[in-house]
Amino acid sequence: MGLETVLEMSEMTIPERVILGSQKEGLTVSDAIGRSRRVATALRTRGVESVAYVGVNGVELPQIAYGAILAGVSFAPLNYRLSLAQLAELVQQLPSPLLVADARYASELARLVEVEVIEPKDLIERSQVLEPLVDDPVRDDAIALILFTSGTTSKPKGVALSHRHLSSYLFNTVEFVSADEKDSTLISTPAYHIAGMGALLSNFYAGRRMNYLSAFTPEDWVDLVSRDGITNVMLVPTMLARIVDHLAVNPVELSRLRTIAYGGAKMPLPLIEKALDLLPDIDFVNAYGLTETSSTIALLGPEDHREALEDPAKRVRLTSVGRPVPGVEVNIRDEFGNEVPEDTEGILWVRGPQVSGKYINSAGGTTEDGWFITGDRARLREGYLYIEGRSDDMIIRGGENVSPAEIEDVLHELPSVEEAAIIGLPDEEWGELICAVLVVKAGAQLSEDDVIEHCRARLRGSKTPDAVVFSEELPRTHTGKLLRRDLKAMFSGTRK
Repeated sequence: MGLETVLEMSEMTIPERVILGSQKEGLTVSDAIGRSRRVATALRTRGVESVAYVGVNGVELPQIAYGAILAGVSFAPLNYRLSLAQLAELVQQLPSPLLVADARYASELARLVEVEVIEPKDLIERSQVLEPLVDDPVRDDAIALILFTSGTTSKPKGVALSHRHLSSYLFNTVEFVSADEKDSTLISTPAYHIAGMGALLSNFYAGRRMNYLSAFTPEDWVDLVSRDGITNVMLVPTMLARIVDHLAVNPVELSRLRTIAYGGAKMPLPLIEKALDLLPDIDFVNAYGLTETSSTIALLGPEDHREALEDPAKRVRLTSVGRPVPGVEVNIRDEFGNEVPEDTEGILWVRGPQVSGKYINSAGGTTEDGWFITGDRARLREGYLYIEGRSDDMIIRGGENVSPAEIEDVLHELPSVEEAAIIGLPDEEWGELICAVLVVKAGAQLSEDDVIEHCRARLRGSKTPDAVVFSEELPRTHTGKLLRRDLKAMFSGTRK
């Protein structure tokens, strides 16, 4: 079943429900799909095989994405924060693309790529004079979405997600038209991240109105959530941290907000504890997934969060990503592919109908029996999945493997620490040194000796940082993932 059938199901069931934009001025399901059908005709007329999208969040985005789905054309939202040269390089990797770009990027990109470039509003408006594309099924193995990985350790790769992968994700994790007519979500995660595209599909399927925040600031986010009566949101940890800090100083009653889902990067325990304390009436959900798995494969639900707060024995579950969602199998294996015992760290393998693991113009894929090797270090404990970091983040000091996440958790216990990262730096004697890079909270004081003493009291000597450096900020992707390679380049000359 192609995603066009998913869109048609909502079109037949809730045609007059407002689905895009504000409650007063937004588009209904019928209007949104009608406009998207004409965009689909425009894409078919041009004979393109993919749509590259370079632009911020807005109601134009889903109309064009749905148009691509209906036309059986791959949709590829690109990271507009990249340089123009990098964007052009990604466009050139796509099959027969049409480039749809915001005005701020369109003219410059047009000089760098030999493809048609058009602005989002122009594509939608010009297509409305065309006949809508209807009753044209799409193969379920056709590529619906191409997302380039964030490239935290290497160059971005284009992940290919088919209609079947994405439909499986929806059917296994979202209840059809389960949202109330008054429910709404604010999408502030960018489209080039799987969470942004997952939200675009899952909320339409659930029948939940979507509003967009084009550029995130905690002030604008709080204002729009309050003014538009938003009930559900999805955030990355860096966004949640800024919102919590803002609300702690500027309390605002978010009377209609019921659920905050978070994911995309590791959530520090002190931050989620502070958020739960500050917003006790809101349900929190931790959603873990990868681009290659069509979004969420594990969830830590509201009841898990409440139990962890009330029962000290379960508090550790707040550092987990919860339990696998229906239809997804998870396995923890060693470097030889053998399963490891309960609560033992290894590499996470996943399998299920929503799992792709395939790339365009690049090697990759799943094993013969359908397992995707994620590269995430993880462990399973009482059914809960704990993500410890990337396998290539592991530091080898004097022949001993050291997990950065374990030390970072200890560093976040320090009240003065805003952000913390552990990196390995080359050393002739030990192979690698353990270097702690810290961002200190405004007005706070912290010395290297304070950090070393704190870690030594809680960790073995071999896991205590050899060096401590302070920085104004840590390099991260827009979704909060730490760019360790950039951090290593910044402090490559650091010695103990």
